[in-house]
Amino acid sequence: MILRSRTESEELLKLRSLNTLMGLTQEERFHYFNLEKGYEGEVKFDRMAEKLQEERYTINDLLLKVNNSYFQIDTTLVSQEVIRLLDVKNFEGDFCLEKDRFFLVKTGREYKNPIGQLNKCASQFRQLLQDLKLNYLVEATIIFINPEFTLYNAQVDHPIILPNQVSRFLKSINDTSSKLNDGHKKLAQQLISLHQTKNPFTQVPTYQYEQIKKDIYCKFCSSFLVSLQNHLFVCGKCGGHETVEDAILRKVKEFQLLFPERKITTTTIYEWCNVDLTKRTFCRVLKKNFTSFGKTSDSYYI
Repeated sequence: MILRSRTESEELLKLRSLNTLMGLTQEERFHYFNLEKGYEGEVKFDRMAEKLQEERYTINDLLLKVNNSYFQIDTTLVSQEVIRLLDVKNFEGDFCLEKDRFFLVKTGREYKNPIGQLNKCASQFRQLLQDLKLNYLVEATIIFINPEFTLYNAQVDHPIILPNQVSRFLKSINDTSSKLNDGHKKLAQQLISLHQTKNPFTQVPTYQYEQIKKDIYCKFCSSFLVSLQNHLFVCGKCGGHETVEDAILRKVKEFQLLFPERKITTTTIYEWCNVDLTKRTFCRVLKKNFTSFGKTSDSYYI
């Protein structure tokens, strides 16, 4: 049973929009693409884990805090006998583990050692359980999900599941009987209640309203080569299409994400979209989907 679903983080959503509307530096793009790839891997694992049938609680994307230190868990699986902390990695290519180093063989580029990160996360989680006066067996595992990933120097005792082992790993969990009680339910509820909504690890560049490109772009490929055809925005690059109302609402959501302190008005969204539509069209869409406040000349929507 999934108690907390996985969603795209605010950081990922902001970087996705900024990459399209403003452009990112090489370093910022590298971080953004890693987030996209990481989320893609987590969703892929979620689809595979849907096959689990015994009684279990699945809690995705937990950000917890213990002793003023934050730690993240991609997937927390609460079973009868054990709590599994699963760290999903979507690395691609030939990697090598050499003592404390974890690096891409082809380029030598070094990454944070996932085993070290995992051990620290597991230790912090156990500390949290101790603070809650709870006693559960905890097992932490790294799931390498990408079929194009190879790891050299991996040891048998490493807490690692390689791509060709994921199905067997999930089957072994599924084949283990699990019956949950009120204690497991209370634990799951406590973990969810302790989730931190503000992530101190986010890396979003500073930006100003004036820097952002105001325009409609394709929701599928992010191309600005869109044209209005029979009440649809049609992409000249990928052929994707979207209704005028859906496109406006998508841009309103993006505006709220990037500038939560600014009011939503007809004029603001008209300028934000910068497309050949009348203000009356924007007013109609906003009135239909939001609640209007204020006088006609100074109204805004929430």
